[in-house]
Amino acid sequence: MTKTGQEHINSLRDGRSIYLEGQLAGDVVDHPAYRNAVRATAALYDFQAAPENQKLMTFETPTGARVNRSWQLPESYGELVQRRQALEAWAEQTNGFLGRSPDHVASSLCGMMMRLDLFEAHGKERAKAFSEYFSYVRDNDQFVTYVVVSPQADRSRGVGGQVDEFLTAGICDEDSQGITIKGAKMLGTSCILANEVLLGTIQPMQPGEERYAFSAAVPLGTKGVKLLSRKSYEAAAVSEFDNPLSYHFDENDAVVYFDEVKIPWERVFVHRDPAMCRAQYHETPAHVFHNYQAQVRLMVKLRFLVGIARKLAETTNVIAYPQVVESLGSLAGQAGLVEGMVHGMEAKGTFVGKYYVPDRHLMYASQVQAQKMYPEIIQAMRQLTGGGVIMMPSGAVDFASTETASYIEKTQQSPVVNSKDRVKLFKLAWDAIGSEFGSRHTQYEMFYSGAQFAVRNHSYRTFDWDKATDMVDRFMATYDLPEGG
Repeated sequence: MTKTGQEHINSLRDGRSIYLEGQLAGDVVDHPAYRNAVRATAALYDFQAAPENQKLMTFETPTGARVNRSWQLPESYGELVQRRQALEAWAEQTNGFLGRSPDHVASSLCGMMMRLDLFEAHGKERAKAFSEYFSYVRDNDQFVTYVVVSPQADRSRGVGGQVDEFLTAGICDEDSQGITIKGAKMLGTSCILANEVLLGTIQPMQPGEERYAFSAAVPLGTKGVKLLSRKSYEAAAVSEFDNPLSYHFDENDAVVYFDEVKIPWERVFVHRDPAMCRAQYHETPAHVFHNYQAQVRLMVKLRFLVGIARKLAETTNVIAYPQVVESLGSLAGQAGLVEGMVHGMEAKGTFVGKYYVPDRHLMYASQVQAQKMYPEIIQAMRQLTGGGVIMMPSGAVDFASTETASYIEKTQQSPVVNSKDRVKLFKLAWDAIGSEFGSRHTQYEMFYSGAQFAVRNHSYRTFDWDKATDMVDRFMATYDLPEGG
C-alpha cells in the first residue's frame, strides 16, 4: 500500500510540543496556524497514491513496500531522470513553494546510504544503526526534515566557544542505552509538518568540540523536543482569494530546542567525530543529492513565477512594449538557465560505486546563479506590477457589497479579463513577491543552501581547474617572443 494523505495527517497527532505566541499550540493538524499546510503536505501523498500516478511517483523497495521515488537509489542515468520526474511532479503540486518537502531530506539520506562504507569506517554499530534507520523511514515513507545549523549568537566563535556551552545541541550525558542531548538547532523548516528530524552539524568543527559532533534522528513527538515556531503567515491568510499561496503553503520554520532528550544508540549515526559529521554530507553524495532536489523544485517555481509575469503583462496590455518583451525574455532566460543546469547535472552525472548521481560542480554552479537570480526575478516582477499590486481592494469581502463591487468594477479594469480576475491575479502576484510570505521566500532562496561565500567556495572547490588551466598552458606553449627579439 502506498502512503496516503490521511495516513500522514494521522501520524502528526503525536503530542508534539509546538510553542506559538507564548503558549503550546496543541494539535498541529487542526490549528489555524498550520492546518492548511498540513493538508497541502497530505495532498502530496494523495497525489502519489492515486492509481494513475503510482508508476510516475513510486517504486517498490527490496522489502516490497511501495514508496515515493525520492527514496530510490538510481543506478543509471535513466533511473536518475525517472526519479527527477517524480520530484518535478511533486513540486508542481505546490508550484515550488514548499521549500523543504518530504523529498528533500529523503534525498540527503539516499546520498548517505550510497557511501555506507564511510559509516562502517566510523564504526560498525553506527553503520548498522544508519542502514536500519534508512530502511525504516524509506519503507514507511516517512517525512524527515533536518536541523544542521547552530544558533546565531557570537558568530566570531565556534559552537564550543559560546558563553552557554549548550546553546548548540550537544551531548550532555551518555550510557549503555544511548546519548542525551541538550541545546538548540536552527532552521527546522517543515518540522511542524514532518514525522522525524535528523540532527547534525554541516559546518566545520574544531578539536575539542566533540560533544557537538554527532548525527542522530528523533521522532518529532519525542518528550523534550520543543519546536519554537516563527510567526505563522497562514494564520493571517484568512482568505484564500487574498493570499492564495500563504493560505496553503506556509511550511513554517522553527528553532528546535532539545531539553535533555534521550536518543537510543540505534538512532545515533555519528558519535563524537567532527570529521565524520562533515563527511556524511560532503564525502557522500548527500549534499549534492538534496541540493539537486532543491534545484528541481526551483526550476518548477521559476516556471510558475515567469508565468505570473507573463499574465501580468497581458492583463495590463503592455505585452507588446519592447521593454516589457525584453524583461520577459530575461526572466525566461533565467528560468531556462536553471532548467538547463538540472538537465546538465543529470547528463554529466557520475557513478559513486554502483549509483549514478548528478554532477557536483554543475549543481553548485546552479546554486551560485540561483542565489543571485531569485531576488533579481522578484525585482523584475515588481517593476512589471508597479503600484497595481498595492492598489487592490482590501479583501474578498469587498466583492460581497454591491456598492464596493461596483467601484471595483470601475477601477480594476483590464482589456482582457474582468475586474474580479484582475484582482485575483494581482493578489497572487503580491503573495509571491511582496507579502510577508513572499519576502520569506526571497530570503529562503538566497540562504537555504548557505551563505553566498560558502556556496561559491563549494563551486571553487569542485571546478575542474586543471582542465581549464591546462588549456591556457597548451595555448601559451604555441607562441613565444620572436627569435632574436
